[in-house]
Amino acid sequence: MSQLAIEITGLQKKFGQQRVLEGIDLAVPKGKIFALLGPNGAGKTTLINILSTLLAPDAGSAYIAGFDIVNNKEEVKRSISLTGQFAAVDEMLTAEENLLMIGRLSGLTRLESRSRAIELIEHFDLKDVARKRVRMYSGGMRRRLDLAVSLVVRKPIMFLDEPTTGLDTRSRRALWDIILDLEKEGVTIFLTTQYLEEADQLADTIAVISNGRIVAHGTPEEMKSRIGGEMVEIRSNDDEVIHEISTSGSIHEIKQILEKMSSRVPEDSRINIRRPSLDDVFLALTTSNKEKNDDVFN
Repeated sequence: MSQLAIEITGLQKKFGQQRVLEGIDLAVPKGKIFALLGPNGAGKTTLINILSTLLAPDAGSAYIAGFDIVNNKEEVKRSISLTGQFAAVDEMLTAEENLLMIGRLSGLTRLESRSRAIELIEHFDLKDVARKRVRMYSGGMRRRLDLAVSLVVRKPIMFLDEPTTGLDTRSRRALWDIILDLEKEGVTIFLTTQYLEEADQLADTIAVISNGRIVAHGTPEEMKSRIGGEMVEIRSNDDEVIHEISTSGSIHEIKQILEKMSSRVPEDSRINIRRPSLDDVFLALTTSNKEKNDDVFN
């Protein structure tokens, strides 16, 4: 039996003359959190829509829980839940009513639906607002309800398309805890995000997509190791970062950098040396060659 929840080979998609996905190859083990990073327009949402059978690929193959996304659509749908970028709940209903409705539509009995609704309301900390109309909810409450709705019927694989977009820091971290709890329960999670810290905190494995291609893949630590030894920051007197440079960390190289920059930055500037972050990896992999050539350190 395969230990992979998601297996993608050579997946391609274009809209008109625009190629959105150009040969995607990915494998996601069962029970793990996988994060797909990429700038706007890189193809993240298109890939999720294909994997969840909402779009057909032009070429390549993908298997979800062992089922072909083209030839076994119904089996794929029964294996997944999908939470998109925007709340998909009915604003005129309460949280309790939304959960009961989804339960009944999913084939649960009235008693089963009510039992599941009570369980999810408790788990997602919605008890105090369970009988209030959703249009009165904050963004964080809606997102928690969105996740709860997608879990009314437990599926082994969950797709989360930018699940914390627009949330404040507290709500985002609360949602992270819920996602980590789902992993502990054995759910495989495929999420897209533009928050580098989010991928760093949650994901077992990360892939970076740029211009429809996977340009890097690995654990967060493996990704950071691609940058090199140390990052040298030139900071202003107000502690604002003026420039950043990747270095081997050697005294000779740092000395050369400071000599080059001595005439280009204010005299009261100072330096800071730190380890590379996932942000550094993301910028290095998704910055065009022209932008790199325009950098003042080249």
